[in-house]
Amino acid sequence: MAASTDTTPPSSSSTLRHASGNILAFFILLLIGVLAFSIRLFSVIKYESVIHEFDPYFNYRVTQFLTKNGVYDFWNWFDDRTWYPLGRVIGGTVYPGLTLTAGTMWKVLQFLNIPLSVETVCVFTAPVFSAFAAWATYLLTKEVKGVGAGLTAAVLLAMVPSYISRSVAGSYDNEAVAIFALIFTFYLYIKTLNTGSLFYATLNSMAYFYMVCSWGGYTFIINLIPMHVLLCIVTGRYSPRLYIAYAPLVVLGTLMAALVPVVGFNAVMTSEHFASFLVFIIIHVVALAYYIKGILSPKMFKVAATLVISVGLVVCCAVVAVLIAVVASSPTKGWSGRSLSLLDPTYASKYIPIIASVSEHQPPTWPSYFMDINILAFLVPAGIIVSSGCLSGFQFLVEWQDRWVGQACFSPLSDASSFVILYIVMSAYFSGVMVRLMLVFAPAACIMSGIALSEAFDVFTTSIKFYAFQVASWWDYGYQTTAMANRTVIVDNNTWNNTHIATVGTAMSSPEKAAWEIFNSLDRDGQYRIDSQATPTMLNSLMYKLSYFRFVETDGGKGYDRVRGTEIGKKHFKLTHFEEVFTTHHWMVRIYKLKPQKNRIRGKTKKSRS
Repeated sequence: MAASTDTTPPSSSSTLRHASGNILAFFILLLIGVLAFSIRLFSVIKYESVIHEFDPYFNYRVTQFLTKNGVYDFWNWFDDRTWYPLGRVIGGTVYPGLTLTAGTMWKVLQFLNIPLSVETVCVFTAPVFSAFAAWATYLLTKEVKGVGAGLTAAVLLAMVPSYISRSVAGSYDNEAVAIFALIFTFYLYIKTLNTGSLFYATLNSMAYFYMVCSWGGYTFIINLIPMHVLLCIVTGRYSPRLYIAYAPLVVLGTLMAALVPVVGFNAVMTSEHFASFLVFIIIHVVALAYYIKGILSPKMFKVAATLVISVGLVVCCAVVAVLIAVVASSPTKGWSGRSLSLLDPTYASKYIPIIASVSEHQPPTWPSYFMDINILAFLVPAGIIVSSGCLSGFQFLVEWQDRWVGQACFSPLSDASSFVILYIVMSAYFSGVMVRLMLVFAPAACIMSGIALSEAFDVFTTSIKFYAFQVASWWDYGYQTTAMANRTVIVDNNTWNNTHIATVGTAMSSPEKAAWEIFNSLDRDGQYRIDSQATPTMLNSLMYKLSYFRFVETDGGKGYDRVRGTEIGKKHFKLTHFEEVFTTHHWMVRIYKLKPQKNRIRGKTKKSRS
């Protein structure tokens, strides 16, 4: 008989809770998008809709030509109004992603009979894509840690100063769309790595192609991903999913990158791309070794593995020799001037002063990090610790009512978390060499900070939720306390247990000593109370004392209750068994706790009459 399997569907309450969470996350993402867009409109609101800075004006002029003359004329455009008398071939010397994106947006708006000018579309391109970048950050961080971390990282990216400075309205430069393309490419890589889907692998190649069209910083992607793949192989984390995530990207991505005129054969002829090809060979050797291991006996596998590794080493050595021969003929060893400036910070000042003369190519100062990423500079290390799982044995200890509660708060290292750690480390180094690359570091800082804050929230809620103080208040406030504060109450508005209500009422109307004993019998160490008239009967009751303790300090010693319009009867007294822990600014809410019992009690305690 076949073993029975449990096919019980999930409960309707859990399904409803999951659906409600998805809807809430969707609306939060919409609000984050609105925040990211609106926070960048200050210049338009204060002044007018204009293009800012220098490079954006050239991009605006190219976009005007594209929308007026079409794509084919754009590719073949020879501009005789620049670099006179030499001129410039525009189609083969610009990254067309920004121009094609804005031109497409303008065409769509015209099709929808929304008569916006090309200039207006160019002005608002960066704010629109800042919302897209925030959503892409959510997707990436969600794959690494979860929905909470994703939402936190998204809202941080929407407000981080480093990204705002390059994406305000009117800043029509390549980075306006490139940062979104960068984050989205990383998301699709992690998504493919987690799922092993060829569909996402194809989308990843297309996103990489869009990044190549948009910005020269695409070389950061094609070097960071091979580094992560090599890290996974070296640490024994190879899997078919890793192969699917990487191999199609190198093949399809390189072929499509070569179609961009400004890149062309540089996609296979420059040193910035050689690391991806070398890792491409290595991962195939490893994949072949794993395949042979699955079909051969252990004895035969040793022989075959030796042969495969030997052939792989020969092929790698041959490829390295060819690459060395190719780059040896170049005075810069196949690297561009900016790439060499990142590898050797002194290179530009020695050989290409024009690169070093640009302010955004200078290394940043320490205050720049705190100005550009603000408080995230302090949260990034915590995010690295949480993502790396190096403190997986750490227990978050909370001392509560003479008992210790351990809560593990760090998860083990995964392929996705190792990628974001590598991302933050490499981007931190490059941002320390060139201040412009602080823009690449900012998303990584937001991701790490989102992970850190999300983990802190989770630890805080899970550590307090089930071990928090129970609240003893009059039954009228039970529902509100449970719903608003998520705390356990002694009595609430249901009033089904009259004995329980009578016990709480007895404690509140009893002298302090007797009330202390009653609350101890209920295993309570906190009490919170608002209002009560100071009648002679209640002058010595716990409710009166907790309500009016130090009350005379509010008006210079008069002790006048403004709510009830009367002067309290007993103004000066002390608390023996209770201690004040919190009072609001207007003395409307007051919270106390029981003082601990003495370690040694001499004689027999006389019980108070209640």
